[in-house]
Amino acid sequence: MTLQDSLLGFAALAALITVIPGTDTALVLRYTLSQGRRHAYMAAFGMISGAFVWGAAAATGVSALLTVSTVAYDVLRFAGAAYMLWLGVSLWRASFARKDGTTDDGGQPLRGLPHLSYEPLGRTWAKGLVSNLLNPKYGMFCIAVIPQFLVPGVPPVWMGLMLTVVSNVEAVVWFIVIVAAAHLFRKWLEGPAFRRWIDRVTGTVLGAFGVAAVLEARHAA
Repeated sequence: MTLQDSLLGFAALAALITVIPGTDTALVLRYTLSQGRRHAYMAAFGMISGAFVWGAAAATGVSALLTVSTVAYDVLRFAGAAYMLWLGVSLWRASFARKDGTTDDGGQPLRGLPHLSYEPLGRTWAKGLVSNLLNPKYGMFCIAVIPQFLVPGVPPVWMGLMLTVVSNVEAVVWFIVIVAAAHLFRKWLEGPAFRRWIDRVTGTVLGAFGVAAVLEARHAA
């Protein structure tokens, strides 16, 4: 796998993960509709800051693991591939279970968003940061996916940081789209049909990546 192939492949996967409606999307929508674009962008910036911390931590951990044991690294790759397969199946199951009035991943309904009292922008950033740092799913995703996209000859830490930058750039674009289109496409974004479609497409891609990762890890072993 070349550096370009790795970045493009990861960009495609990260783009699908980014657009899954969840706590980050719900929080940005809440701030957009209740306090305006500045607070929405600040919350998004906090989430992106947290995502960079997760990515850097995952890259550093993978680098340390490679230094200690190649066997442990292979185990991590298999575990990451299994996690992607499990996540893909879970998304498909969730897509059939969703009905009107279901909640997002954070347990908060997307319809009837509560009004948020005005707060300082610094606090809004902190809420976005903490929301991401306390989300173990994102950390597990980083740990599971980064090893699958390492390129021979490129230090794992630097490769992990490059992948994190790619995902954060996509997140910035996605949050800008959410803020800009919140009012125009409100009913569409909140609709269960949209969430079912996203779940199924993302689940299929994650499952395919998981199968490919298992086959590649077995071949390398």
